[in-house]
Formats: sequence, structure tokens, C-alpha cells
Amino acid sequence: MVKRSKRMRETDKLIDRTKVYKLEEAVALLQKCPPTKFDQSLNLSLKMGVDPKKSDQMVRGTVSLPHGTGQKVTLVVIAKGEKAKEALEAGADFAGGDDLLEKIKGGWTNFTALISTPDMMRELGKLGKILGPRGLMPTPKAGTVTNDVAKAVREAKAGKIEFKVDKTGVINNSVGKLSFQLESVVENLKALLQAIVRAKPASSKGVFLRSMYLSSTMGPGLKIDTQSLALA
Repeated sequence: MVKRSKRMRETDKLIDRTKVYKLEEAVALLQKCPPTKFDQSLNLSLKMGVDPKKSDQMVRGTVSLPHGTGQKVTLVVIAKGEKAKEALEAGADFAGGDDLLEKIKGGWTNFTALISTPDMMRELGKLGKILGPRGLMPTPKAGTVTNDVAKAVREAKAGKIEFKVDKTGVINNSVGKLSFQLESVVENLKALLQAIVRAKPASSKGVFLRSMYLSSTMGPGLKIDTQSLALA
């Protein structure tokens, strides 16, 4: 038998794994769980009522979280000349053209977000096997392929995130840190959920948000009562 840690035993005393929690209640409970040595992320998992194999049922979009994610964003912009300069002035960590493309080609992926101007996408597209599996490939729908690089950089640094349903019909996103104030976490969560509801495909029938779980990095997953959420 696997021995459970003291921390997990203490967590078990606080939660009821058979219960369905209201959003605010779940956040508060996760914050009461025994602490770790690092600031944990809060993660939302949604089982969607869509068939991701059908192109007209893809759920995807972006949203700016009111209080950010709490994570350090290392931002790379692929652009040349004045656009690269604009990106750096707006707060990008790295900006450049062929030099950065060669660096990525060599295996460099030590960054969290990538923005590109349209004219650089032909060359950047050749690095799909490196960037794609890591979710780093820029796309127009996510606003990461744009000539307004300064605006895109400011939004990314301020907490703009992308959500996308995966091949199993699930959306997973970080919505902040466990150390955030309860009200800040709830506002972030509701902003993300409202954006997802607005992105509902016209072809989606039946229950759109089938099930929802909120968890912390080292904590339990708590089922959320979707019926109690006012997301319209």
C-alpha cells in the first residue's frame, strides 16, 4: 500500500471528493489546504459538449484575465527592423528575425509566448515541429500574428491567454496563483468562462459545459457546480 503524506492526509480532512462545489467555495477550500514551498497555480479543466473532430465545433479564443496569471511571461517576437524595435520598447524579452529563427531551429524554446509579424510566418512555419507540440506557434485567431506587435506584447504581458479545446474535448487553463485574493481568482475564472461561452459554436447542441474541475498544482481536483454560474 502506498503511504500517503501528512499533507495529503490533512487535505483529505478538508474536502469531500463526492461533493459538487460552488465556484467561490472551491477556491476558498483550495486556499485552506496545507501549503507547499512554492506558490501553486490554480487550474481549470472543462469537459465540453462538442466534437473536436469536427472543424465547425472547435472552441478557441483569447481572453485578458483581469488579474493576470501570476506567471512570469517570457515573450519572444519574430519581426524585423522597426517592428522588432517596437516590440522591445513595449516590453518583449527578445525580438528579432533570422537570428532568433536560427536559435529556435537549434532547439531553443525557453520562453512562454511567441508573437510574429505576418511577413515572418513563412519562415516561422518551417519550425512547426518544434513549436507546435509546445503550443508556441503563433496564429491570427489568437492575435499572435499581427503587425501591431506593441499592442500584442502589452496584452500578453498583462495576462492575455489563449484557450482551446483539445482532441479529447477538454479545455485546460491556468487562472492565477493560489496566493491571489479570493475575489481576484473568481474574477479571473468568470472572465475565462464567459469568453468560452461566447465562443460556443453554432453547431454545438445540448449541454455545452458538461463538467468542470478546479485544482491547484499539488492539491485535489474539486468538481464545480456549473448550474450555479451566471455566465450569460
